[in-house]
Amino acid sequence: MSQTRFEIQTAAVIGAGTMGRGIVMSLANAGVQVLWLDNNPEMLEQALGVVADTYAHNVRQGRIDETQAAARRACISKAADYQALAEVDLVIEAVYENLELKQNIFRELDVIVKPSGILASNTSALDIDAIAAVTQRPEQVVGLHFFSPAHIMKLLEIVRGAKTSKAVLQASTELGKRMGKISVIAGNCPGFIGNRMLKTYVREARAMLLEGAYPHQVDAALQDFGFAMGPFRMYDVVGIDLEWRARELAGEGQDQPEVQIDNRLCELGRFGQKSRMGYYRYAEGSRQAEHDPEVDALMQRESERLGYRRREVGDEEIRERCLLALVNEGAKILEEGMAESSTDIDTVYLNGYGFPADVGGPMTWADRQGLPAIRDRLNGLAERHGEHWKPAELVDSLATLGARFVDYKKEA
Repeated sequence: MSQTRFEIQTAAVIGAGTMGRGIVMSLANAGVQVLWLDNNPEMLEQALGVVADTYAHNVRQGRIDETQAAARRACISKAADYQALAEVDLVIEAVYENLELKQNIFRELDVIVKPSGILASNTSALDIDAIAAVTQRPEQVVGLHFFSPAHIMKLLEIVRGAKTSKAVLQASTELGKRMGKISVIAGNCPGFIGNRMLKTYVREARAMLLEGAYPHQVDAALQDFGFAMGPFRMYDVVGIDLEWRARELAGEGQDQPEVQIDNRLCELGRFGQKSRMGYYRYAEGSRQAEHDPEVDALMQRESERLGYRRREVGDEEIRERCLLALVNEGAKILEEGMAESSTDIDTVYLNGYGFPADVGGPMTWADRQGLPAIRDRLNGLAERHGEHWKPAELVDSLATLGARFVDYKKEA
């Protein structure tokens, strides 16, 4: 069904985990009536309790008053089953990252939700087109990738599938505004904008651990540059085991050299802050990351086992490799039309990944360095560390023209 305009007054959220809770609060805070569904009634009850506690805490902190808290709570109600969602304007699925499970949910929703309803997935990396393909309304399927915690983080990646209509993208952007989000439209590729770039950044950070660096050193070098936190502190916060379990489930990627240190940590039950040990140690009830010599020893053992000869890795090299990895991948995203502008890429990194605001984002940083210099530095890294460093075609062509990322617009 094509419609010139979608009005989102009512919504439903499927899933009562951490993401589901944050999304429900984001909607309720914007005055949207939300139906909440989870196949585990106990989990839903518990989640409703967490939401009520969060609002009570906000009242105590003076962020909202009791009247506002009551109005927000009143926006949220339980749904008994899919049938209860028939009349909502938007459904957001927020279950765990499993394509088959999401496809099953969308098949069911497609039959039940009114023809003008928008179906959205909160996936952080899965193929939106593969999800849309199981429905009769692919033009009304969109990715709404919230960042955790969803009721606090400002960024919203709106992922357009091959068939997502302009009207649906517009309605999603307007909803983002009402929720107080900063929205960026991303193309449908593995990891979209943010996580696709993060993958290359983290790959370099992990590679340097094998070559001779230590987690506390990598983190300090990037925090000195201005990042809110380095990659290894970030992994301790989100949980090192998430990617480890995902690799196990997918049955691939577990044997890559770069993830061996993560694998060893997870085998020891060092999952991060939640287990009080990850790349760092944490005192009972504290979020303060403390340097752990045991982890340094584990790095050395793994490096040797994999045949690396450890060397001094300086702070300058750490920053260079991590930043240029972001820039080169960002250039590929821009070149493929997966981001509409380099400003959008910067917006994602400033609002979702703790990139230093005064630097203005990775693409602005590269523009300031000058793209001919960026190209030379990438070529130098390619000679030392391999083909994956080869400059993106866009870096090459803009450097030759003496142009900048900010001036680039892909021909539609």
